[in-house]
Amino acid sequence: MDTLTSLLHPPSFSSSFINHSSSSSSSSFTIKAFPKRRLFYINNNTGKSLPVVKSALDEVPVLDPPPPPPPPPFGNERENNKLVASLKLKLLSIVSGLNRGLAASEDDLQKADAAAKELEAVGGLVDLSNDIDKLQGRWKLIYSSAFSSRTLGGSRPGPPTGRLLPITLGQVFQRIDVLNKDFDNIVELQLGAPWPLPPVEVTATLAHKFELIGSAKVKITFEKTTVKTTGNLSQLPPLEIPRIPDALRPPSNTGSGDFEVTYVDADTRITRGDRGELRVFVIA
Repeated sequence: MDTLTSLLHPPSFSSSFINHSSSSSSSSFTIKAFPKRRLFYINNNTGKSLPVVKSALDEVPVLDPPPPPPPPPFGNERENNKLVASLKLKLLSIVSGLNRGLAASEDDLQKADAAAKELEAVGGLVDLSNDIDKLQGRWKLIYSSAFSSRTLGGSRPGPPTGRLLPITLGQVFQRIDVLNKDFDNIVELQLGAPWPLPPVEVTATLAHKFELIGSAKVKITFEKTTVKTTGNLSQLPPLEIPRIPDALRPPSNTGSGDFEVTYVDADTRITRGDRGELRVFVIA
């Protein structure tokens, strides 16, 4: 029997000795393996040394640990939907009796802001960059903190409400067309007339174009205002008021503005304007 004649490492490191003989052949060999060595050699009766790739004693697989499981969601979906519905109801209950903010006191403003922040926190960050269709539709304004200034311009200059001018604010809508980038503010107004004439009802449409800035901020640029009589005078043609040239425009009225969408779902939207205005809309 031939023995191992050439080893890669000294025999003092060997950890096992294996004998093997074949009954069908005159060839025989002896294998010595080293647990910490990758290669060793054997010698058979042909006198040639052959490499063996790995020692069985050194064959210890090393596997990467499995990735950690994803964190559990915040409650289950049903509980989260119930919480959202509850917070929406709370917000709508607070602002429903404030005449869109015209009748809001300082305490009312704080309560509405706190309720809106609760809903915003549960809803998480809004990302419209891949879901701009959430803005599509006709939205009804049910609350604006800016209307507490008692002017139709909100925090910007505008005609005052009340007895100074015979103007009554009706419904306010936003009509958003995400395909054509149209953004229209639609305001229903009632203009007083000398007795015994009835008040004149008009709808003013302030047409804008909009663009998305970042993931949730919307910039609007004013284009024109169209005034259309309604009610008994609805047969009159609309009156288009062109945009004031930039050179004649007061510094406080640049014709553009921006706001951030802080919460939106299929029927409710919350925005915060560039002057801190909180606005709450529901789908119309």
